[in-house]
Amino acid sequence: MYSIVFAGTPDFAVPTLEALLRSPHRVVAVYTQPDRPAGRGRHITPSPVKRVALQHGLPVEQPLTLKEPAAVERLASFGADLMVVVAYGLLLPQSVLDTPRLGCINVHASLLPRWRGAAPIQRAILAGDAETGVTIMQMDAGLDTGPMLLKRALPIGPRDTSATLHDRLAELGAQALVEALNTLPSLTPQPQPEEGATYAQKVRKEEARIDWSLDAWAIDRQVRAFNPWPVAETTWQGQQLRVWEAFPNDAVHDRAPGTVVRCAPEGIDVATGHGTLTLTRVQLAGRNAVSAAQFLNAHRLEGAVLGT
Repeated sequence: MYSIVFAGTPDFAVPTLEALLRSPHRVVAVYTQPDRPAGRGRHITPSPVKRVALQHGLPVEQPLTLKEPAAVERLASFGADLMVVVAYGLLLPQSVLDTPRLGCINVHASLLPRWRGAAPIQRAILAGDAETGVTIMQMDAGLDTGPMLLKRALPIGPRDTSATLHDRLAELGAQALVEALNTLPSLTPQPQPEEGATYAQKVRKEEARIDWSLDAWAIDRQVRAFNPWPVAETTWQGQQLRVWEAFPNDAVHDRAPGTVVRCAPEGIDVATGHGTLTLTRVQLAGRNAVSAAQFLNAHRLEGAVLGT
């Protein structure tokens, strides 16, 4: 049984914290990002990890940085065997990595060394990867470069979005972390090979703009990768039109990319550089997301050219 300091912030980290709380291991403190404005009202809101920690009466630390000697001394005062880090959001200096008796272990949402960095889930979908997974690794001073302790894979389904894959990976990460802790003395850290290493850049909002000259499958990956944020978008009659759900097909057409070639309750077919993309859930700026059938009840779209 290990005493553990847990460091995490968003929803992705919650299943791992909850799994640790159900395990024989003892969580002695939780580190998370400071409370920040969230939602339409921009109210100061605690992180999902903080809410779980408070429900269980755990000490919560929210330093702005871990680079100050006082922050390292505070961490050392918990006397933890390990620090478990899941999407914490702060870089850990070497002084922090060296503080727990057995170091720091990270749950990363990819099969390292592929997709090191901030947005591994979105980048895996955008790239058309057939599978992804989680890696439990010992942390070092690099960005997701530490030696690997355990990897668990799962397939990326043809209709997976970042939202659905996020939830599956969060649960898989929790299971893998507990498995790694329970077998830690027998695990041999494996250095990451440089071959196959890729970097998952943070998603930028402008990446969500649809280029209809791409093929339907590339745009479909964009729609799925950017659901739930920032959401793939185009324009129609000068308005933003977000595309929440769609699917590709190889229907032959002779229309300019972006042209609406067919409207039906089951979907709105749009010409692309190759094939068509059927939009099934869309959203005008300032409105709620609706099905294609609901949208067509209120708007005439056939023959329109999107993205102009």
